[in-house]
Formats: sequence, C-alpha cells, structure tokens
Amino acid sequence: MKSKLLRLLAFVWIFLTITSGKLFSQCAMCRASVETNVNEDGIGFAAKLNTGILYLFVTPYLLAVIIGYFWFKKSMEHKRKLEEEELRKRRLRNI
Repeated sequence: MKSKLLRLLAFVWIFLTITSGKLFSQCAMCRASVETNVNEDGIGFAAKLNTGILYLFVTPYLLAVIIGYFWFKKSMEHKRKLEEEELRKRRLRNI
C-alpha cells in the first residue's frame, strides 16, 4: 500500500510540475494593476505578480499535506503499538 501511495504522489507531483506553466492566472484587480504597470516596469512585474499569486495559492495546501502526513504517521505508529501490546497480552495468557 505504501508503494502505491508513493507512486500516486510521485505521479501527481510530476503532473503538476509539467502543467504548472499553464497555471498562471490573475484576478481582475491584479490584471488591472499589471496592465497599468506593464508600461513602467515591463513584463517583469507581471511575472513577479504571477509567482506571488501561485505562492499564496499553494502554501495552505502544502501545509495541509504536511500536517496530514505527520498525523497519518503518528496514527500508524500508535496502531502498531496497540497491536504489539495485544500480542504481548495473548502471549501472557498462553503461558
């Protein structure tokens, strides 16, 4: 199961990496700001704004994935400890 999960995560990561160039989008206010500043600062301002939007978009999801990973890891460790304790109890009963 662990290998299937890792393969799925690798596939999703590769897919998002390949298609990330198409993810640049802007809200109406950002677009207006870019259009007014494109003459002054050139296209560099628009690229920086797009990067900032993507950074703000990805951060909460990345935090949720990290918290979920540690939660899953801790729950599996707890489950393993409970199984070991149950096994010890069975062995003591058989003695």
